[in-house]
Amino acid sequence: MRGQLRPIRIASGQGFWGDRLDAPVDQVRRGPIDFLMLDYLAEVTMSILQKQRARDPSQGYARDFVPLMAEILPDCVQKGIRVVTNAGGVNLPACRDAVLEEARKAGLSGKVKVGVVVGDDILDRLPELIERGHTLRHMETGEPLETVLDRVQSANAYIGARPIVEALERGATVVVTGRSTDTALTYAPMMYAFGWAPDAYDCLAAGVVAGHINECGAQASGGNCLADWETIPDLADVGYPIIEAYPDGRFIVTKHEGTGGRVNRATVTEQLLYELGDPREYITPDVIADFTTIRLEELGNDRVRVSGVKGRPPTDKLKVSISYHAGYKAVGTLVYGWPDPVKKAVAADRILRERLDRLGLRFDEVRTEFVGWNATHGPLAGPPPPDLPEVELRVAVRGRDRAAIERFTREIAPLILSGPPTVTGFAGGRPKVQEIVAFWPALIDRREIEPSLRVEVTTA
Repeated sequence: MRGQLRPIRIASGQGFWGDRLDAPVDQVRRGPIDFLMLDYLAEVTMSILQKQRARDPSQGYARDFVPLMAEILPDCVQKGIRVVTNAGGVNLPACRDAVLEEARKAGLSGKVKVGVVVGDDILDRLPELIERGHTLRHMETGEPLETVLDRVQSANAYIGARPIVEALERGATVVVTGRSTDTALTYAPMMYAFGWAPDAYDCLAAGVVAGHINECGAQASGGNCLADWETIPDLADVGYPIIEAYPDGRFIVTKHEGTGGRVNRATVTEQLLYELGDPREYITPDVIADFTTIRLEELGNDRVRVSGVKGRPPTDKLKVSISYHAGYKAVGTLVYGWPDPVKKAVAADRILRERLDRLGLRFDEVRTEFVGWNATHGPLAGPPPPDLPEVELRVAVRGRDRAAIERFTREIAPLILSGPPTVTGFAGGRPKVQEIVAFWPALIDRREIEPSLRVEVTTA
C-alpha cells in the first residue's frame, strides 16, 4: 500500500470512551473502508486509567476496546481493514495481550499482528526530569510542577504519527498507542499509504485537519449540530464520518450510504471550530496547521471536499498532559415546583449557606445554579420568566477537607421538610463525595521523549 496513488478511506468509530458501542461495527460492515480510527482518550481519562491500573495491574486501558475487537477482527482480517487506536491508555502491554487472546479465540492465529507504541508515559520520570531542570510549568499559571508533584496521578506526552506509521510498516493489523494526539490516529494512515515525507508540511497539515474532523465521531456528521438540527435525519442510526483521502492532501468527508445524519459544509465547519484556539497555529508534534487556509466545497450526497490546507514545521516542544489530585467535591440537587419555584430555590440556597456557616464549614468554592433558569447562561440569562413550572436547585462545594465535604452532603435532604415547600424529584440518597482530578498542561523538549518511544509488533 505504501506510496500508492489510489484514495484511502479512514473511518471514525469512536469519539471518546463512552461513545456508541456499535458505531465501529457499522463502519466495518456497512461499506468499504481501509482504516478504522478509534479515539478513546481525554485528559481526565488518563488519570482514571492510572487509578484503575494501581488497583489492578491488568487494567489501565479502555476495556470496551477488547470485546469490540473480538466482534470485528474477523471482518477486519477478511476485508484488509487496519485499526488505529489510543485505547492502550497507560497499560499498552495488557491491552495488546488481551487483543491477541481474542484473535486466537477467533481462530486468527498467525493472521493478526498487534503493534504498540510505548514511551509516552513519563510518570515515573518526573522527579528525574525536574531535577535536571525541566520545571514543567503550568501553561496558564506559570507555576512549576514541583508545587503539586506529590499529588500527580498521571503524566503523558502527546506523541505524533511517526511511531504509528512504523507499526503499520511492520505489518500491524491493529496499532495501539497511549497518549497520541487525536489527529494522529487519522493522518498516520495517510502518511503510511501515500509515503509522505516528514517535511511534506502541507500534506501533513491536511492530514491534521482530516484528523480533527474525524476525532469526535458523529459530531462531524450531524450529531451535536446547531445548524438546522431539527431537520437532520435519523440520528438514532447516525453514520459516523469517513475521510476519503488523496495522495496530494485533498480529502472528502463523507459517511456510509444509507446511514442517518448529514455531512455538509455546516456540519464540517462546526467540527473544525471545536476546541480551536488560534486558527493559524494548530500545533501538533508533526506539523503546525493553518486552519485559515482551509477550503470547503459541498459535492452533494453527504460529501464535502477539503483542500488548500497549508502547514509549517513543528516546534521543538511536546505537550504533556498531567493530572493531579486537587481535593474533593459534592453536588446536591432539589427540584422546586410551581408556584414561584425560583423564589423557593433561592430561599433554599440562602438557608443552606447559613447552615454551612453555623456549622463552621469552609470550602474553596460554593457554587449554586438554578437549572431551568440560569445554569447554562449564568448572569446572561437575565431575570427568570414569571411562569416557570419548576426549577432545580444545584449546589456544589469543593475543598481539600473531605470531612467538610461529607458533612455538606448531609445538609441537602433536611431542606425537604425544613425549607421552602413543593420539593419534588429527590431520589438517590445523599450526594456522593468525589475526588477532584485537575489538569496540568505543560511543555517539554521533544528530545526528552522521542528517543524513548518504542514500537513493538506481536503476532497472535
